[in-house]
Amino acid sequence: MEKKNRAVFGILIMVFFFFIVLMIFATYTLKIFSGEGGSSSFSSLNNKGKPTVAVVEINGVIMESKKTVELIHKAYEDKDTKAILMRVNSPGGAVGPTQEIYEEIRRIDELYQTSEGKEGKPVYASFGSIAASGGYYVGAATRKIFSNAGTITGSIGVIMQFLDLSKLYELAKVKQETIKSGRFKDFGQPTRGMTQEEIDMLNTTVKGVHEQFMVDIQKTRKGKIKKELFDLAQGQIFSGEEAFKLGLVDEIAGMWSAGRKIHEELKLDGEFEFKFIKEKKKTNIWSLVEDLEGIFGKVKSLLNQAESPALMYRN
Repeated sequence: MEKKNRAVFGILIMVFFFFIVLMIFATYTLKIFSGEGGSSSFSSLNNKGKPTVAVVEINGVIMESKKTVELIHKAYEDKDTKAILMRVNSPGGAVGPTQEIYEEIRRIDELYQTSEGKEGKPVYASFGSIAASGGYYVGAATRKIFSNAGTITGSIGVIMQFLDLSKLYELAKVKQETIKSGRFKDFGQPTRGMTQEEIDMLNTTVKGVHEQFMVDIQKTRKGKIKKELFDLAQGQIFSGEEAFKLGLVDEIAGMWSAGRKIHEELKLDGEFEFKFIKEKKKTNIWSLVEDLEGIFGKVKSLLNQAESPALMYRN
């Protein structure tokens, strides 16, 4: 019996070991194919210590600001970087992180303006395939927005969504008992519909955040937008070409064309070059385990968001 137990225990250990190895391999493979590999803080195209335009990329849904802000700081601190280009490919995201990124971009660009170029660095934006809602918000923080003619742009607005599954619960004969302090504590739960008082409360919040969005856009684009901003901020999307005609973007140009225009505008010496600012990646076993934990954390975060309300600048 004792030998049998040892054998079973040994098999369980082997299964667990192979599971860990498989997950680490899957994580590493995912990172490679998603272009997140690498071992240095900076990767660049033909960088030889010459004046460059640094590129900070924002890809996908914006759910946190820390990594993006750190990359902006790296670009700001890099001695060869003379300007920062925010490359945006995002449908938007959570309100708080988007506003934090906006604030850091404004701070660095305004420092450049007020110090007559002695401090700070000019910050520009280049829109890729999509720059909607929070993606547009980030771009609006910069002094000039370049967009492709076909870029999905705009979707200026705020959204908060809930599910009312109360009828389904009734059909399944499932009843949830809720104990709460405060009449609003369980608003938005899928087990019941919302009261008119709760709907009015949320409408006030959403309208307030929508106003914040428009105020921040006006800080950099007042006088540029050719219609009433409120009329353009009803969640509608535009092509880059339409956005240009409406004054929501400044020029129609791809990222490399934008980089050359910035190089010329700032009268930088030598040939135009980009420096892509990347997060430093480790390749040891512990970093892969941390990445695995991060993936599980993101999945858990998404599940939590599905269960709880969140204000979103999202297309």
